This record gives sequence, C-alpha cells and structure tokens, in this order.
Amino acid sequence: MPLWIALHLPQLPLEVFRPHWSAETAAVVFEHDRVLAFSAPAHEAGVKPAMRRAGVLLLAGHAVLYERDPQRETQALHDAAMALLQYSPMLAIAEEASLLIDVSASLRLFGGIRRLCHRIRQTVSLLGLSVHLGCAPTAQAAWLLARNGGARALSMRTLARLVDRLPLHLLPAARPHQQWLQGAGCRSLGQLRRLPRPGLQRRCGLPLLKALDCAYGQAPELFDWIAAPPAFHTRIELPDRIEHAEALLFAAQRLLIQMTGWLNARQLAVNRIGLKLEHERGRQAIAPTPLDILLAEASWHEEHLLRLLKERLTQLALTAPVIALSLEASQVEAMAIPSQSLFPEPGGTQEDHRRLIELLVARLGADAVLQAAPQADHRPEAANAWTPVLQTAAPSPLPANLPRPTWLHRQALALPMRDHRPFYGSVLTIVSPPERIEAGWWDAQAIARDYFIAEGRDHAHYWIYRERIGRHAQAHWYLHGLFG
Repeated sequence: MPLWIALHLPQLPLEVFRPHWSAETAAVVFEHDRVLAFSAPAHEAGVKPAMRRAGVLLLAGHAVLYERDPQRETQALHDAAMALLQYSPMLAIAEEASLLIDVSASLRLFGGIRRLCHRIRQTVSLLGLSVHLGCAPTAQAAWLLARNGGARALSMRTLARLVDRLPLHLLPAARPHQQWLQGAGCRSLGQLRRLPRPGLQRRCGLPLLKALDCAYGQAPELFDWIAAPPAFHTRIELPDRIEHAEALLFAAQRLLIQMTGWLNARQLAVNRIGLKLEHERGRQAIAPTPLDILLAEASWHEEHLLRLLKERLTQLALTAPVIALSLEASQVEAMAIPSQSLFPEPGGTQEDHRRLIELLVARLGADAVLQAAPQADHRPEAANAWTPVLQTAAPSPLPANLPRPTWLHRQALALPMRDHRPFYGSVLTIVSPPERIEAGWWDAQAIARDYFIAEGRDHAHYWIYRERIGRHAQAHWYLHGLFG
C-alpha cells in the first residue's frame, strides 16, 4: 500500500524573513494591507488574522512590519524540497505552501514511519521552518490532514474516519460552494461524500468530485516530481555582519542539508566542497574567502560533512566580517553503497578509518597529516618521502626482499666505539651481511655506504651503516633506523 507524507508550512510568509527577527520580535506580514502571518509576541499584543495595518500599529507600535514576498516563499519552499530529497526522490510541491513525499519505498531504510517523520521534522527545523505533518495512503488525504494541523492514517479505514471529520473549507475545490453547501447542512467532508453525486456534480462541477475521490483513494493522482539540477550551488544572505567563524556554522548547516538532499537525489558522493565567505561590497569590496574541504573518500552523510565543516570553521580566522555564504559541490562521483559484512571488523571499518583521517586533516591541516610515499631511489633518505594523506600520488614500489626499518632518522646519528664495535645504549652486534648502497652521483649528493642490521643487549634491532672510506682511515658508524 502506498504511503504519503504531506508537509504544510503554515508560517512560511513570516519565516522567510526569519534572519531579520528573533523569537522576541513582534513581527507581522501583510498582504493587501491585511495581516497574513505574525509571530507569537505579536499575537500576545492582540494582533489577529486579517487585521488592518492601522490596528496593528495601535496595538503593537513596536512591531516589525513586512510585505509578503512570494519570490522568497518560492525559494524557501524549493530549498526545503531540495533538502528533503534525501528521503525520497518522489517529491512534489503542492498548493498553499506544502510538499508531498511518497515514502512507500523509504520506510524500511529509515526505520519506520515514526522515525522518518521525526527526521523530516528535524531537517525542516534546521532550515528555520515550522511544519505540520500529515500521513496517509493518498496524497490528497495526507495534504488535508497536514492542513488541519497534522495526523497519521496508516490504513484506508483510518483514512476514511479521519478525513470524514475534516471541515469543509479545507478542500480547495469546495470553497467556492461553501455557502451553498453549509446551507444544505454540509459542514464536513464526510457529509459532503454522502450527498448524491449527480446533483453535486450539476451544482459544483466535476473538479470537486475528483478532489474528493482522490482524497479517499477512489481516483488516481498525478504529480510533477521535482528534479535535482545537474550541479549544486546555493547561497544565503546573513542577517548581520558575522565577525567570528564559529557563528557561521548554523547558516552553513542549512546549505549543507540542501546539498545532502541533492547528493542523495542524484546518487552522488562529494569529494571536495567549496565554501565561499563573502565580505563587504561597493567601494570597500573585499574578495571572498574560499574554504575548501577535501575528503579522503567521497561521502554523502550529513553528520560527517557537518563535522568536517565545523572543524574547519573552528580553525579559521576571519580577515573581515562575513555578510553571505555560498556552497558548491566542487567534485563529485557516483555513490558507492558500502556492503555490510555479517561479522563486524575489529577496530572499525575502512570507512571509519578514512573518516578519522578526514577529521584529523580538518582539525590539524593538510600538511600535518602525512602518508608514506616511497620513491624509486636507493638512498634511504631520498626514498623515505612523505606526502599529505589526501594527495593521490602513486608511490613507487619498495625494494623487494630487503629489510627496511619502520622508523628512519631524518639525519643519521654518529655512534661512538666501544671495544672496536659501535655503541648505542649497549655494544651492538652485527647480525646480517652487508648491503652496499652507492648512489646519488647524478645530483651531487653521492653516498657510498655499507648497511648492517645490528642487535643490542636488549634484543632491539637497529639499521646502521659504515661509510666507505680509504683503506687506512678509521671507519665511522652511524645509526639510520630502528626496526619495530
């Protein structure tokens, strides 16, 4: 059986101005000089729907007044839809600031309808919007339940019972005929459904019957699904000049949630995220501050990406106040769903290890987290190279069948002699044949050494060498590496 979730955003005309008012502000939105929406402090002051501007100023002279902005509402609804694409690709924009989501195939993935509704509420709340959720086997019924404040009907029997109780004015097709229907004693959708259909069709038309049948699952429903764009780039204006990088996290999180929905809709994972911090414009214009986030492995998980973004913003020192943010998915690849093993690996999975590396890079910087990148050179100090862990340069193969120490000193340590043998904590005993290395003549850094593995009294093993010098000169020993 199909299952739909409808989201109604009752305060959308007001909440699109949320960056410009706080919870304590008496904010009011007008449409054609009539009150359309208002905040809780304005309601406490006595502001009511459809009140004129003069009455609002009389009751709440300190109120902040706005004119309705349909363009902002459309953009906010589109942003919410983009963020919700992570729950289902079958998402459509409905009338009266509403969204419809077919979650029939998503219930098992998100742990059932209750957990899914909870996650959807959290996502919409992070976008700064309030929402009423309705759930039903038909989209029209879910929309009606959401418009009435929210309810869940998980079966057709429950759907019929709940929809029958809804007031008549909730159905848009019934509003033009509401006065005549109420005069006939019809005040709910259940009473409307029990009226004779031929007479109802003659007086009210076919659209009313069609909307009624769609609500009760007796007629098919058609929708235009939202399609995610081929590339992702979004921008947000900040309510004020932000001077501390950590204060940007909330606004950046709103952009990141939208990108997560886009990634899931396109079945992509992101390798590189580009965040731009925009500063002053005009005569004192300052170039935007770029902030790139590199990932060791492509990801699409909101929690992980947000954690990396938080670490980078914590380490960032702003050169000028920020007035806007823009986010771009700079580099993406096809999403690779990880396979689940029957028995979990001890110590964490490879994905856990990569996430730890990404977190360390975000916290310490790319130059502080390195990986071994051995080079094709016989000289140990030249072959032992290190590169940033997120760099994808292919290392050269190590010498075959030759022991090499785990730790190599950056500069070899000269060893004193005791009883004609090298000394390091104790007298060292040679336990391997020599390995002669002669190289570097091509770059004026020639070496000529004989390497040995030596053992101390504590049974630790060391990599030491003796410089090849003249026959009668005294040999000098050096410690170059330590075996694990």
